[in-house]
Amino acid sequence: MRISQDEIVNAICLHMADRKQVRPTDVLVELCWDEDTGFSAEVTVQGRLQYLVEANMLEAIERYVYQEYQQRVYRDQIHLDVEDEMWADIDN
Repeated sequence: MRISQDEIVNAICLHMADRKQVRPTDVLVELCWDEDTGFSAEVTVQGRLQYLVEANMLEAIERYVYQEYQQRVYRDQIHLDVEDEMWADIDN
């Protein structure tokens, strides 16, 4: 299964909205990749900026796949990649 960049953003929005007790539309997400630090996300909730590391992103994707696709996946099954856009490949 492949999760698109838009779905990764949705996963993070839903995850952070649940954690911060706000609406998903109140969460802004910018996905990042850097050769030195790897994958991360800049998340703004109620005017406060927070950085998520790859492990946090994978947690959000786990929850998203379970909620949207009713499939239980674990972090070691999720592989982030980037070219022009970011995506996640999920092993079955």
